[in-house]
Amino acid sequence: MLASTLDIAPSDDLPHALSALYREADEQQGYNPKPIIGLVSHATEAGSSVADAYVKAVADAGGVPILLPISEDLSALDSLLNTIDGLLLTGGCDSLSAYYGEEPSPKLGNVQVRRDRMELPLALYAVRRNIPILGICRGMQLINIALGGTLYQDLESEYPTKLVAHAPKVELAYGAHSVRLSGGKNELRDILGLSEGQPLMVNSLHHQAVKRVARGLRVVATASDGVIEGLVGYPEKNIVAVQWHPEQMASKGDATMQRLFACFVKEAALYKRAKAIHQNIIVLDSHNDTPMEFTSTTDLSVRGNTQVDLPRMREGGVSTSLMVAYVPQKALTREAERKAYQYALDKLDELKQRVVAHPQLVRYVTSAEEIRTAKSAGLLAIAPAIENGYAMGSDLGRLEEFRRLGVVYITLCHNGDNAICDAAQKSKRTHGGLSALGKKAVLRMNELGILVDVSHTSAETTRDVLQLSKKPVIASHSGAKGVYNHPRNLSDEHIRKIAEGGGVVQVCLYHSFVAPRREEADVRKVADHIDHIVKVAGIQAVGVGSDFDGGGGVIGLRGSNDLIMLTIELLRRGYSEQDLRALWGGNFLRVMEANQR
Repeated sequence: MLASTLDIAPSDDLPHALSALYREADEQQGYNPKPIIGLVSHATEAGSSVADAYVKAVADAGGVPILLPISEDLSALDSLLNTIDGLLLTGGCDSLSAYYGEEPSPKLGNVQVRRDRMELPLALYAVRRNIPILGICRGMQLINIALGGTLYQDLESEYPTKLVAHAPKVELAYGAHSVRLSGGKNELRDILGLSEGQPLMVNSLHHQAVKRVARGLRVVATASDGVIEGLVGYPEKNIVAVQWHPEQMASKGDATMQRLFACFVKEAALYKRAKAIHQNIIVLDSHNDTPMEFTSTTDLSVRGNTQVDLPRMREGGVSTSLMVAYVPQKALTREAERKAYQYALDKLDELKQRVVAHPQLVRYVTSAEEIRTAKSAGLLAIAPAIENGYAMGSDLGRLEEFRRLGVVYITLCHNGDNAICDAAQKSKRTHGGLSALGKKAVLRMNELGILVDVSHTSAETTRDVLQLSKKPVIASHSGAKGVYNHPRNLSDEHIRKIAEGGGVVQVCLYHSFVAPRREEADVRKVADHIDHIVKVAGIQAVGVGSDFDGGGGVIGLRGSNDLIMLTIELLRRGYSEQDLRALWGGNFLRVMEANQR
């Protein structure tokens, strides 16, 4: 009876105005995955509020604006960020100067400390999660403070040169002064649809401005007096910030300013889609050197100084990390090999203890089935591996102990030849590929279900492994020579043969293997390596092995929390959810199962 009472149709006996409203709402219902944009608010006597122009500008651009009320409950910030796909930092009052290390100026304006206390960590956490951010006026100043920059507390008394009016008595719907957009690569200029050198008129209502620009932000617009009017975080972070009030101009029909909100909402929609995909699939990073960075106080449940930990994995939507016991290459003597073996055992034990200390957050896994079970239970997963077969030395029996301990794969060598094989770098071509012992080791690894990893091996070693192995092999962290011809990267021939054998190439994020110059190594260039491997061998042949905490990390991909940015870049290039399911974990799990059967 209750259900039928509440199931009111527009045709029921209702007042005409109410019936018409219900009919209009019904006609607009359906699956409409608009991104949710969180708008930070300012405090009034009545409570939290936001100007209508922000709401209209976001809604007109296709976003769903929601108000984020001021709250000092910092424990709730994570939940707030879970609900949004984009963060709009709005204008308003001054910020407390103590947050950028200065005493207050006599001309510091109204400060709402409760607002600062909420917005500064909110902005930082959004940056960590790679949520798209648009900062407006105070919002630009706040994101600069949050990332370590400073402000002019009062432009008129502190700025070193003559100023134009930055708070003229001109209606905010109209431009009041000009802004110069910098030449060269300028993302803000591209967003606004302007050509290089084209003038821009903006409104203005502020007495503070950015002074020292925070690391990670770049100036792209200035007023004629040099005051900073625009900052971006590209390609490191998805941040755009402007000193003027585009929402006032956009809500009154200014097409240029409407483009700013259209771009912001489009980026939020991409983030929303990437976030949903990461929730639905297993995102697996096949190579991290994090155990190498362990200290006596390392706690994986706490955000620390490493590139990989449980908070960062959560932030980036990463399900599984394979962490290696990296063994440095030393002398080829029995005693040195014994010490290397013991070192590997100690690192594996240390890794396991760090993981099992947090059963409510993560599982220590050694099989594809355990990885899937952890994902189903809402838990993260960490699996052990070994980098450098030097840990085995000349004793094949040690492989049995490694498998008993759950080692998923062994990278046959590192930099320099060992008793098993020749390396890609620092090699003396000791064996001309696999040694006689190395051939036995590969076959024994096949029998035990330990994956053979050809990252770091010479071209001759890779050739021998592909001819000999009876199970699919992996390259846990390598690149494509077809994109950048580096000795550590794989030729198209070897990529094809790995794929033909059912194996997979996990693309590395070590800048030296991604591009010839560090400034060229970014998320887009990593995607180029992925594109190339897909073109050569198909989507079933590629994955990602970051090499974080072992030198890995490029612009835009600095830690586990950033891996969602690679998904966003691949979505831009037309990859489907099915493609990403294979790339991010499906391919590697297939190889694990083929080896461990």
